[in-house]
Parts: sequence; C-alpha cells; structure tokens
Amino acid sequence: MPHPYVLLSAAVSLDGFLDDTGPERLLLSGAADFDRVDEVRASSDAILVGAGTIRADNPRLLVNSAERRTARVAEGRPEYPLKVTVSGSGDLDPAAQFWHTGGEKAVYTTDKGAGRAAEALRGLDHLGIDIVSTGPELDWRAVLEHLHDVRGVRRLMVEGGGRVHTQLMREGLADELHLAVAPLFVGQPDAPRLFGPGAYPPGRMRLVETRAVGDVVLIRYVPTAPGTGELAGAADRQWLALACELAALCPPSQTAFSVGAVVVAADGTELARGHSREGDDPVVHAEEAALAKIDPADPRLASATVYSSLEPCARRASRPAPCARLILDAGVRRVVTAWREPDTFVAEADGSGLLAAAGVHVLELPEFEERAKAPNRHLLG
Repeated sequence: MPHPYVLLSAAVSLDGFLDDTGPERLLLSGAADFDRVDEVRASSDAILVGAGTIRADNPRLLVNSAERRTARVAEGRPEYPLKVTVSGSGDLDPAAQFWHTGGEKAVYTTDKGAGRAAEALRGLDHLGIDIVSTGPELDWRAVLEHLHDVRGVRRLMVEGGGRVHTQLMREGLADELHLAVAPLFVGQPDAPRLFGPGAYPPGRMRLVETRAVGDVVLIRYVPTAPGTGELAGAADRQWLALACELAALCPPSQTAFSVGAVVVAADGTELARGHSREGDDPVVHAEEAALAKIDPADPRLASATVYSSLEPCARRASRPAPCARLILDAGVRRVVTAWREPDTFVAEADGSGLLAAAGVHVLELPEFEERAKAPNRHLLG
C-alpha cells in the first residue's frame, strides 16, 4: 500500500547523543537550524513524535513562522500540519502542550492502548483527537497506510525520539534522514542516542547533501538497500523512481514501450541500469540491457532486485527470450515494477504472473504508474 514520504529529522552531538541527562532539554541546534526545521515542518503534511518524547520534552511541534503558516493556508492546506504521536501502551499526558497547541491531532496505539488513551484524553473531547488502533501490536506499516489513505498525508516529518527513529529505520520505512550535527560533546553513557542496536537494512546510505546551517552541519541521506520478499521498503521507491527516469531517456518509438530498469544488490549497490533501445540496438529491452552488463556468475544476482518501470515482458517478437525469462535465468528472485503491461502490442502479457509462478517475489507500486506511463502517452491513446 502507498505510504507517505517519511523524513526522519534529528539533531545530535558530535558523539551521537540526542540530549544529556540533565532536567532541562539540551538545545543542540542554533537559531539558523531551528528556522530550517520550521521550514521543513511547514512543507510537511504531518509531524510525528513518540509519546516518550512528549513526556520528556513537552514539545509544541508548531510552524512558528507566521509567513509560512499564511503560505500554507494560501495553498489550501491547514495552518498547522497534523500532529501525530504513537504509544503502544496508551500512556499519554493530557496536560502536554502537544494537545493544546496547533491544529488536528492523531494517536496511533494498540487495542489495549486505545482504551487507556481514550481515558487519559477524556477531558479533551472538544479537541477532536483521533485515536487509531493498529491491532494487538503497534504496526508501523498500518500507521503509515492509515496516514496516507485516511488522513491524506503525503509527507511525514518524524522528530523522534530515538526509539521511533530506530524502529522506522530498522523496518526500512524511512525515505530520508536529516541529521544536524552540533559542535559539542555530551559524553554521558546514559544519555539518549539517536539510534539503538538492532538489525538495520544492510549497506551504505547515499549522501545527497551537506551544508552548514549556522554552527551545525546538516547531513541528508537516503536509503539504498532494497526491501525483502514482498515487503516494500523506502529504498524500493528510490530505485523505482530512477527506473522511471531512465524510461524518459529512450528513443521514441511507435512500436515499443519506453522502459527503464535498474538491478540493485541486497546491500544497495547498483549493479547495472538500462533502458529500451539503448545504444545501437533498436530492439533491446530495458531489463535485457541492464542484465547484459552484469557478469552472469556474479553471486549478488541471487539476492538482487530488478526495478522496471513496466512489468517484464512474458512474450516478445524481436528476440526469442522475453525479459521475464532473462530475469529467471539470471537467478534474480525479486522484481519491483510500476505498471502492468497493457494489451497495446501483446494481449494478456502477464510477465508478473510468469515470474511469480517461478517463485519470484513481484511487487507493484502503483503510485509510480503515472511516471512510468509519461514517456508512453503517444502509445496509449
């Protein structure tokens, strides 16, 4: 199911702490970085923090700039983003500033936590706080699906705390990380850290920006490691977006689709990319072009993912082996696509079905369908 774009935002000390152990919150950012955070908040549809952060820091989570709030209203959006918290236990403080400032609020919790949350917030019924249970356990995918489908959230800013950041990163659900590094040390072993131990997605994240903001350094990363099995991760969306961009590079044709493809190892290493009619071959398909650049004996293929803007073909007239067969022969067992092949050239193509019948995990991310169709509009009537 589609999720919002999830942006994790945090400020840390040089030794990786979110705060110290003192009674007052340690201010790691300066005025310039606080203003940057305010700008990111204003660009978001919702801001999320864990209930522990509400108890520890008592944040308001507001867009402080009047100009930015005015601009939101002019764009037809609420003055303030939706404020969201998560609490498995439903242990909430009704006196916290979180509830009494800004616009709409939502709580995501468990079946047991929902009753406790409703009791804790009983005197705040006039604020219209939405309490949503995700089942016996707190389910982050259910949280994100509900935010997207029911609350209309397309961009979610997550401001902590460390436990929330850790869970979203470990589950491969964070699309981007904004890390503001402050020029000081905490040095207290019991102070809270940004990320805790656990099984994170493998490999290296990709650096997309570094810049000075006052006396702190902003570092922006995006994930690269594909999801596993039939579970889509944030990096799957990054790679499929690239496949759709590659489709736009195809020489135009009246007799074949424009398709882009990328092959990515389990650790996020790009193995190859290709697009339809690449180079001097007027009939080469995107997946075929990409796979031809990889040594067939490369052991990474067995755990790799193929991203294709259009589902791999099951039948073709130009070559004896369709792309679905080439993928199977390469040993790849995971494919992510944006768009099912229409009957324009081949009736009932169903390359996804051929792959799935052979044990390949095939994921379709329909939120990318329009991007995949864009370079093929002339073929679709």
